[in-house]
Amino acid sequence: MQEHLPRRGGIPRRSVLAVGLAAGTAAAFGAAPPAAVALDADGGSGPGRDWFADPPTPVRPRFRWWWPDGLVDPDEIAREIDQIAEAGFGGVEIAAVHHSIRDKSVLDTAHHGWGSEPWRDGVEAALRRAARRGLTVDLTLGPSWPVAVPGLTPDDEAAAQELVHGRVSLAGGATYQGPVPPPVREAATGVTKQRLLAVQSARVEPANSTRKETGLDPTSVLDLTDTVTDSTLTWTAPDDGDWVLISYWRRGSGQQPESGPHSSPAAYAVDHFSAEGTAAVTGHWDKRLLTSAMRRLLKAAGGAFFEDSVELETDGLVWTPRLPEAFEKHTGRTLRPYLPVLVLDRSNQVFAFEAQLTRQIRHDFWETVSGLFNRHHLRALRGWAHSVGMDLRAQPYGLQTDAIASAAILDTPEGESLGFKNLDDFRCLAGGRDMAGRTVLSCEAGAYNGSAYSTTWDRFLRTMGGAYAAGVNQTVVHGFSYATAPQVSWPGFAAFSPYNGAPGYGESWGPRQPTWQHLTDVSGYLGRVHRVLQSGTARADVAVFRQTGYTATGIGASWFTATGVPLGWTHQFLSGPLLDLPGATVSDGRLAPDGPAYKALFVEGDFFYGSTPTLSVTDARKVLQLSRAGLPVVLFGAFDQALTPGVPAEGETDELREILARLLALPGVVRVTDKTAIGDALTRLGVTPDARYATSSTLLNAHRVTAEADFYYLCNGKHAETVKPPVAAIDHEVTLRRSRDGATVPYLLDPWTGKAVRIARYAQDGRDFTLRVTLQPGQVMIVALGRPGLFGDRDGNRPHALATDADAVLYTRRGLTVRATGAGTYTTHLSGGRTVTTAVPSVPAPVTPARWRLEVEDFQPGSDATRTDRVRRSLTLDTLLPWSRIPELTDSAGIGRYRTTVTLPAGWDSSHGAFLELGQVSDTFRVTVNGTRLPPADRLSPVVDLGALLRPGDNTLEIEVATPLINRLRVVQPAVFGTAARQDHGLVGPVRLVPYVQAAVD
Repeated sequence: MQEHLPRRGGIPRRSVLAVGLAAGTAAAFGAAPPAAVALDADGGSGPGRDWFADPPTPVRPRFRWWWPDGLVDPDEIAREIDQIAEAGFGGVEIAAVHHSIRDKSVLDTAHHGWGSEPWRDGVEAALRRAARRGLTVDLTLGPSWPVAVPGLTPDDEAAAQELVHGRVSLAGGATYQGPVPPPVREAATGVTKQRLLAVQSARVEPANSTRKETGLDPTSVLDLTDTVTDSTLTWTAPDDGDWVLISYWRRGSGQQPESGPHSSPAAYAVDHFSAEGTAAVTGHWDKRLLTSAMRRLLKAAGGAFFEDSVELETDGLVWTPRLPEAFEKHTGRTLRPYLPVLVLDRSNQVFAFEAQLTRQIRHDFWETVSGLFNRHHLRALRGWAHSVGMDLRAQPYGLQTDAIASAAILDTPEGESLGFKNLDDFRCLAGGRDMAGRTVLSCEAGAYNGSAYSTTWDRFLRTMGGAYAAGVNQTVVHGFSYATAPQVSWPGFAAFSPYNGAPGYGESWGPRQPTWQHLTDVSGYLGRVHRVLQSGTARADVAVFRQTGYTATGIGASWFTATGVPLGWTHQFLSGPLLDLPGATVSDGRLAPDGPAYKALFVEGDFFYGSTPTLSVTDARKVLQLSRAGLPVVLFGAFDQALTPGVPAEGETDELREILARLLALPGVVRVTDKTAIGDALTRLGVTPDARYATSSTLLNAHRVTAEADFYYLCNGKHAETVKPPVAAIDHEVTLRRSRDGATVPYLLDPWTGKAVRIARYAQDGRDFTLRVTLQPGQVMIVALGRPGLFGDRDGNRPHALATDADAVLYTRRGLTVRATGAGTYTTHLSGGRTVTTAVPSVPAPVTPARWRLEVEDFQPGSDATRTDRVRRSLTLDTLLPWSRIPELTDSAGIGRYRTTVTLPAGWDSSHGAFLELGQVSDTFRVTVNGTRLPPADRLSPVVDLGALLRPGDNTLEIEVATPLINRLRVVQPAVFGTAARQDHGLVGPVRLVPYVQAAVD
């Protein structure tokens, strides 16, 4: 009997299309695939009360799920899917990763390797249970990374290739007679063949030398390949200087996936630039892995095939057999004369011509490689994935290729919090995503070096806060480890820890962690953020043009990154191929008006090639066309003397400068030579940001637009985690612009509780709304500008406050209401022109609890590696301290429940409420008042509004706190974790109950 499985999430996989997808995207990039459920940008019923409060499964965060290859039990797999579903996550990515296991023989790859029958059984078990739970399952394209195929040998044409060189130095007039110079580096294990590509001679030119590169005269390069006989060479150098003989050898790189072996036979990395390499991958899946049962299950619960960052390792230069042919087709020139300045030795350049020519040659080469990667690898894999009902998600960086263009090809581009140096790396991928009309930019999130079992969720949230502002809207948490493997210790198998005998990177979340029982709070928060940021279309103020589309570099944009962003500006990066997309049109002065709707294009010198002002003739024509259509353009640098990025054909430089002269003559184009003048140039062109700050700030913002509302995600974050000084609290006014006319009011959306409420204090000037933003470091605020009643509120067109000297003003059932934490008479200016005073005769004083009862469940090793004993301890505390400073809890980790009683005066009534300030608390926490558990509270600003739950007389407060495991593991596994310092977890405070009184504004 055939089992009938539900479609993922209860809806057909491709029935819900992403909002704002560009119709008819160029065939080279492929039609934009469906994305997560999104708010209808073309109308519809609107979000309603539950739209934000209860985000659907497709937008919820996901886990990277690490398996010890195929050494898994289907029953355990089903249990772990249940655990992940019950924690509020939306899916998993199955990845074969086991860096922590040093003795790989215990994994029995001959019978339980990646792709083996037990592995397939495990995958089918995961898919089957995921379909029942409404989750989706992603699969890595190969074991670990980079993409590799079992049974492929490094000598196969489909295997990853490298170009290595040999060299012999000759004095002028000297003769070389002997074998062709062999490669300077030995071949990797398993590589048995190498093919001579060419032999050349070149005269040394000291003027072209650099600290690491030997300078050569490009006009002296001679091709001696045809003089080679029986692998020997005879050649006499001219007597006009020193010379060098250079040989070039093509061979397999012999690279295997990380931390293998993962399979039997062993897997080798594929050629990422050839059709043959990709066919090896897809052929292996079609013939060996995709059984009829798995194909059926993938249609029910499959999500995407995934490729990690492209970490091709070689002692030479990455290569593919048809690269010379592709180079000539792309540039119109042969590759051989340029080979000297391209070869690498352990990532270092070896030779150089004159600096400008060298840069241009290298640009042409990597642009060719980029085209091959995007055409033969990404597009081919995407097409194959679609043929089996899956999407393609990938991290398209790691090489010197155009990752911005790659992001436009992928169904879901992905970045990472570990490898990305700052937010501009994400903005590169976001530009490709949005110009192609796609919806999701994913992030491999929460990998911290050396932080295994000590990662806190507040650190994770601070990391992701800025990434979301830079365009990320899906989180793949790094990660969830399968329960066990041979010879592991408590608390179970962890993919990356121990790592070389020390704590690894990446956390192993799951029931082993004390914080797991609070994780629905975190997953709900992340899901609501994703819900907003996957709605409608992303908007950005300015498109920054990149001649070279690299990412994961940390290279930002002049003025915008350092000055513009702190004032409210937003930007994304585009590369040349994106200007060929159907959406790259201009309407009403906006580039891609149905997508990111950029208000201006900013072009500066190429940071990756000495900041030289360059443009290709093709791209210059595109920019000219866009400007003539009404797009404002700012050029920074000497673009009146611009050069081509690659080696120019005869007359090409003059042609470029003639096009740019026409561009610079247009009224909507401004050229500046001082980066401090960029802001003024935008002002001259009438370009202003959608969000404007009253002062330079650490506030970051992201803007999404639907037919119903404009959503602004605001985060008090920083450009990079390493930036100093630390972010401080902010409190200033922000002006946000509505994208269309019509009755509009602002709403505050709380991603922790799911509540959406009308903001009662703001100023409006046409489509601009000015409100106060007060945020702690890392804290997030989401504002929606939409019609009255959008989220089910009934405040209609009531007057709002323009200003007040009370602590706050809000809408309640009694109408417009002020809130005060101190007695006094408060003045409120209303939108209708009235000024109202409100008296608050008295407010009870703040209360600091004097004594706490602490009940602890101390997590300790159980009878085997996956079992945990919870040892209960009871303490009475007169002073709140971190567990590391409480003698009974010095090395404890687990869950603590703090209880105390506060007494409130007899006059306490419904006009009273109170904030509970928790002070320092680590890690996750929940608050219960008089037996009622409150909604989740903001982890980064632990202040809880207790509202109407308090009463006169005695009130019982309980704060449940869960910690990481590190303090326990320090003593359980001292050889691995003993060098880590004890962490200060628990409720540290100071804790205060701060009463307030609310009074209606008459």
